[in-house]
Amino acid sequence: MLAALKDISLHRQVFALALPMVLSNITVPLLGLVDAAVIGHLEHAWYLGGVAVGGTMISVTFWLLGFLRMATTGLCAQAYGASNKSSQATVLLQGIALAWGLAALLILSHGLIADAVFSVSDASDAVKTYADQYYSIRIWGAPAALANFVIMGWLLGSQNARLPMWLLIITNSINILLDILFVLGLGWQVAGAAAASVIAEYSGMVLGLYFVACQWKTLNLPPWRSQLNKVGQGIVRLLRLNRDIFLRSLCLQLAFSFMTFQGASLGDNVVAANAVLMSFLMLVSYGMDGFAYAMEAMVGKAIGARNREALSRTLISTTLWSVVIALLMTLAFTLFGDAIIALISDIPAVQREASRYLPWLAAVPLVAMWCFLLDGIFIGATRGKEMRNSMFIATCSFFLIWQLFSQFGNHALWAAMLGFLAMRGLLLAAIFAYQWQKNIFLEEACSNK
Repeated sequence: MLAALKDISLHRQVFALALPMVLSNITVPLLGLVDAAVIGHLEHAWYLGGVAVGGTMISVTFWLLGFLRMATTGLCAQAYGASNKSSQATVLLQGIALAWGLAALLILSHGLIADAVFSVSDASDAVKTYADQYYSIRIWGAPAALANFVIMGWLLGSQNARLPMWLLIITNSINILLDILFVLGLGWQVAGAAAASVIAEYSGMVLGLYFVACQWKTLNLPPWRSQLNKVGQGIVRLLRLNRDIFLRSLCLQLAFSFMTFQGASLGDNVVAANAVLMSFLMLVSYGMDGFAYAMEAMVGKAIGARNREALSRTLISTTLWSVVIALLMTLAFTLFGDAIIALISDIPAVQREASRYLPWLAAVPLVAMWCFLLDGIFIGATRGKEMRNSMFIATCSFFLIWQLFSQFGNHALWAAMLGFLAMRGLLLAAIFAYQWQKNIFLEEACSNK
């Protein structure tokens, strides 16, 4: 353990994978801010409402399909660690094929999805009209958006975080520039914002495929045409892994959606305060995601190489830096939480309401870091079943805590969220500790290949 902590090259490897993803994550809220700003300057509020509703529909749909990135990262990292060039190539082709198949289903069914969402929405007719317009245009970007998940996952699995960073930064920058041009310059309103995102997604896919070609050449992989006949090999394992991660993501979305909708029933100030405090959760996510990505790539590589020592050193180094980042975030939330709230909202009533629940948020980084780290471990090991089962139990615990303490209102909601995060980490930690002690974690992960 001490040797791993003193290994400077190992720490550099962790940061080489983690920091680019943290930096690229910064462009995500910036894009949302620009979207809101350009649409918010139009003459009617329903334009902004339409983009908000339509954008949420797209975001949730694509987020639930994020398993394409996670599964690709784990499988590619294992192939990289095993020096299996053919498998590395096949993983990318399988992922792209699956992404485009799912995108075709989304495009064909987008009308039914929109009708179902709008039938249960209380939004005004004007907001629904522009939400439908935005969603109907954005959905045509699905083939590129889903392919980009696979491309990012493959590049990360190939131990390269620099190219995914540039992919995200350049794609989001194109989106921002086109937003301003189409909406403010050409006056295309909501359709302009949607078109900007679609063009940016396809631009990102073209750039991503160029990055893949560069990495492909660097790794000296076989010609992609020679791998087409192998796309069907191991597809059952890929589908099973994607199914498990999808169900895990569905449970996660259920908990966060309940948090939003139940908060709305507690009053306007509460739902506004929770929206402010969810920004703290996003900060934790941006800070910890990079180390989770590093864990995925490095764990997968060690498993592919069947190297228990490398796996152990990866766990020690990445966990160390995750703890450091979590402690710094907890300290920042404790000392400057009220100042951060004031930056997000200048409404006194919302500020007071958010401050009441700040202690819950101060505890989040140290609790949530284990979720991110252990997710990275199990994604790198392509152990989707354990992730699915633990998330299901954690989601049940979320609703149980809420039910038991619902008389405490919003405090019960935040207690349920903290319990949910803690249960996710505890369950995965218990599974990992048992399998590691029995010396079966590495062997079973390798046997699943």
